[in-house]
Amino acid sequence: MSERPPISPRSPRAALEPEQVPPPPKRSDRARNPFVIVGNAIFTLLIILMIGAGAVYYYGKQTLEAPGPLQEDKIVNIPARATKRDIADALSREGVINVNPWVFIGSVFALKASSDLKPGEYSFQKNASLRDVIATMVEGKVVQHAVTIPEGLTSEQIVTRLSDNDIFAGSVREIPREGTLLPETYKFPRGTTRDQVIQRMQQAQKRVLAEIWERRNPDTPLRSPDQLVTLASIVEKETGRADERSRVAAVFVNRLRQKMKLQSDPTIIYGLVGGKGTLGRPIKRSEITQPSPYNTYVIEGLPPGPIANPGRASLEATANPARTRDLFFVADGTGGHAFTETYDQHAKNVAKLRASEKQIQNDTVEPADDPPPAAAVPGSADTNPTAATPPKPTNQKKPPRGGRQGAAQQTTSPPVVQR
Repeated sequence: MSERPPISPRSPRAALEPEQVPPPPKRSDRARNPFVIVGNAIFTLLIILMIGAGAVYYYGKQTLEAPGPLQEDKIVNIPARATKRDIADALSREGVINVNPWVFIGSVFALKASSDLKPGEYSFQKNASLRDVIATMVEGKVVQHAVTIPEGLTSEQIVTRLSDNDIFAGSVREIPREGTLLPETYKFPRGTTRDQVIQRMQQAQKRVLAEIWERRNPDTPLRSPDQLVTLASIVEKETGRADERSRVAAVFVNRLRQKMKLQSDPTIIYGLVGGKGTLGRPIKRSEITQPSPYNTYVIEGLPPGPIANPGRASLEATANPARTRDLFFVADGTGGHAFTETYDQHAKNVAKLRASEKQIQNDTVEPADDPPPAAAVPGSADTNPTAATPPKPTNQKKPPRGGRQGAAQQTTSPPVVQR
């Protein structure tokens, strides 16, 4: 065991004096190097930035992925030329997002979607996150509106329907040629111009017509696709039943083969009103013989053009009509038609239809109510009472006299009245 050094005695005065503290060690020349100082500062700054970036990344990820405030699916329209701030305000106003507009703008930049946001009408899903909202607008998943154009409308009637539909923009520069539009159910985003709708319908009609013309029965007396459309438009207007189209087409095809007049009521109406489509009153007997390029009771063969826009089914039926010898058809009173090969049988079917119509009219006439008794006048007596004459029924209709013996006789066409 080592011995402790002896303690030297100190005077009281020396004991009261503080011991001298040794000076701090001098910094090395390397520590005083400016490059080291700058490096240390940069390193410290990088550490701070990395911590900050991590915090921002975590916050941003949470903000982008967090479920949105929407409680149910909602459609929002983002107008054209809207700025990012306008978009953020619109989404916030509609309850799609609940973040500060600058957070939305920052998220757009973070996702590199600054120039990819597309205007339009969007359907945002329930609880859509901020990332989902931005992705929907980047991909342009706009709402598609289904628009159905019924078969058998004229081009003028179709243009009127498009003009009345507020999802479309602009106006139609000119009414398209009859028979060049394909009736169908289409889907369009809001803001589609009406001219674009017309162009799409025309393109669809050209494509479908070309396909059907290639598959047509070569024995039909139709020499061009235009003639196919013309006859199909007559078939379209004559029947709305799918199971009758090919047979109605066969009647007209057989008549063309035998050089018989088509005698179709809808052609008379088109010759009178053109693209308006409906006459609004019964056909007058004098109009049956009235000369018109479209009156198939007067002209031979097909009219100069279609009388409506036929659908795919009527085009198919006309291109491949049923193999029958029918030359006549008349409404059977049940929504369908009775087809015959001879005029005599057709005349019997017409008579049967007229008798059925007369019976229906008689059954619908309601008996007159009994008149109320006359009120007694005080101080007088009725010495010669007479029964009041019941009023004549006003809703009784006179059955039509006879019927036209053409190809088409149906109750859906306006009845002929004597002028």
